[in-house]
Amino acid sequence: MFHNFATGIEVSVPAQKIFEIGGFPITNSLLTGALGVAVMFAVFGYVVYMVKRGRYNRFIGLVQWCFESMFGQVLDVIPDKKMARQVAPLAITVFFVMLASYWMSILPGLDSVKVHGAPILRSLAADLNFPLAIALIVFIMVQYLAIRTLGPIGNIKRYLKNPIKDPMGSFEGLLEIVGEVSRYSALAVRMFGNCFAGEILLVIIAILTSYISVVMLPAFLLFEMFIGFVQAYVFFILTIMFTSLAVEVHGHDPAHSAPETVQPVKQE
Repeated sequence: MFHNFATGIEVSVPAQKIFEIGGFPITNSLLTGALGVAVMFAVFGYVVYMVKRGRYNRFIGLVQWCFESMFGQVLDVIPDKKMARQVAPLAITVFFVMLASYWMSILPGLDSVKVHGAPILRSLAADLNFPLAIALIVFIMVQYLAIRTLGPIGNIKRYLKNPIKDPMGSFEGLLEIVGEVSRYSALAVRMFGNCFAGEILLVIIAILTSYISVVMLPAFLLFEMFIGFVQAYVFFILTIMFTSLAVEVHGHDPAHSAPETVQPVKQE
């Protein structure tokens, strides 16, 4: 925990406990995350309700366009429609969960309401445990799809090869193991760093601008919303790319994913 005596800004890197339920600590980030997920479910519940009843408006159209565009991006990276349909739910869910969690960090008065000296609200993405958990879920899902596609032995051969018969391949396998650890950890740390820094930035701007903060803050809030969108999109697109790399390591079979074409019959 850091404390700046000049401005009165107190920064805590780990999430702070607000209360307990049955001995389980409820932190400020967990509380804010639950609120964000509840809002997300409410929004999509409304969309599903309207679509099932054939009622449409601009907001419903926007949500449908987002889903169609994102699924189209999944197909661009993974041409196999069967595989794309398996990857898309996870990747799109990760995007919206990350986006909702990040945008909770720009709530007005995020750091003003405190309980026992700890702010009651804090973005879930600003707690390193959450991005790491999402990265772990993505890793497990990617490995599961790789095993289903390549088989258990084929997936293991991506990392472990005979160093005598194929020394270069064995070295590449070790690099692949290092790459698996580094790419997912870097993905989580980048999300955490951007959200945590964004929260601190907004608090500092609010204190430095004082009475004119109502004029200055909106611009920074919009900037943070844009950064949150970019970070959530990066998580989304890298989830797809990691899956594509895992299942196509031994080369993609065009016959498996390419649509069948009907040869024209020659007229005599």
